[in-house]
Amino acid sequence: MSPRIGIDSTAVLMAAVDVANAEGLEAVTITSVAKKLGIRPPSLYNHVSGLEQIRTELAIYALNRLYEHISTSTGEATGRAAIHRFAKTYLNFAYAYPGLYDAAQAAPGPDPALQAAGGRIVDLILRYLGSYSLREDQALHTVRGLRSLIHGFASLERRGAFGLPLELGESLEFNLSLFLSGLDQITSY
Repeated sequence: MSPRIGIDSTAVLMAAVDVANAEGLEAVTITSVAKKLGIRPPSLYNHVSGLEQIRTELAIYALNRLYEHISTSTGEATGRAAIHRFAKTYLNFAYAYPGLYDAAQAAPGPDPALQAAGGRIVDLILRYLGSYSLREDQALHTVRGLRSLIHGFASLERRGAFGLPLELGESLEFNLSLFLSGLDQITSY
C-alpha cells in the first residue's frame, strides 16, 4: 500500500505536536496521531517506523523550538541578565507548549540528532555562564542546578502546587538571585 497523498513525516510530527500540547505527551500514541491525521493506525506505518520514531522526532523538534525561544529572548547577553531571561523564557515555553516542554525533558537516547539538539541548549547556557570563572565540571554542575531549579518551578506551577499567597514571578526572581549569589561566592575565591 502506498503512503496517503498529503501525509509525510512532517505532517505526522505536527499531528504529534498537536496531540501532545492538547492532551499531554503520554497521549501521543500511534492511534492518537493516526486519528489526528484522519487515517487508520496501521496506515501510519507507511510514514514512520513506530511510536519510538515519533517520540524521538517530537523531542528533537521540542528541543529545537525551546532553543529558538531562548536564543531569541536572550540575544547576545551573558551573566545574570541572560540567566534571568533564560529562566523566564523557559517557563513561558513550558506554559505555552506543555506537550513540547514534556517532550524536551526526555533523556537523550542514542539518536545523534536528539543528543545534538539537547547539547545546543547546554552550550547556550554555558555561554550565559561564561562571565563566571568556572571550571568545566563546575559549569556543567551549574547547568544541572539551574535546569533543576527552573524545571522544578515549572512542574510545580503547572500542577497548581504553589498555594501560598505570594506572587510567583517574585518567587522565581528571589530563588534565581539566591542561586546566582551562591555562584558569585564560588567564583570569587
